[in-house]
Amino acid sequence: MSNWKKYYLDKIHSDLMSEYNYSSVMEIPKLEKIVINAGVGDATKDAKMVESMFAEIEAISCQKPIMTKSKKAIATFKLRENQNIGVKVTLRGTKMWNFVANLINVALPRVRDFKGLSLKSFDAHGDYTIGIKEQIIFTEILFDKIKRVRGFDITFVTSTNDNKEALSLLKSIGLPFGKR
Repeated sequence: MSNWKKYYLDKIHSDLMSEYNYSSVMEIPKLEKIVINAGVGDATKDAKMVESMFAEIEAISCQKPIMTKSKKAIATFKLRENQNIGVKVTLRGTKMWNFVANLINVALPRVRDFKGLSLKSFDAHGDYTIGIKEQIIFTEILFDKIKRVRGFDITFVTSTNDNKEALSLLKSIGLPFGKR
């Protein structure tokens, strides 16, 4: 385990142990995985759009994503069954922590008029989702090479079902939440 990762986890553990008075380290909520998901609406017109998003998500996450396919055909949208319509990747372990560090220290500061992350994006299971509007906030994406500016979702999956504990965990990790 690298030194920065050990320091990071020790800081998180000490913050949460003191805040919630856990009796054991095993009670502390953990960041289990990060899921990056991008739907490509133009995939019905141009299949190369999904391939370009595939390459961009692969560059951002440093891991090969998988294609998501349509479940059924919808004629009004010109959508066929089993057609590639999106891309997703699940990050765990070291790749997850490297992505978190890149997101907090490099990508989010590049967002225009950034006032912090919304506190309203938690679901009922303690997971948090960020909607990224432009993939160009990541330095791995070269602006000249993209076909179209697109957005995607980043979901932080935690081991707790309590949104307050999940918020404390994500704050101690360093996600910049706003006042909203």
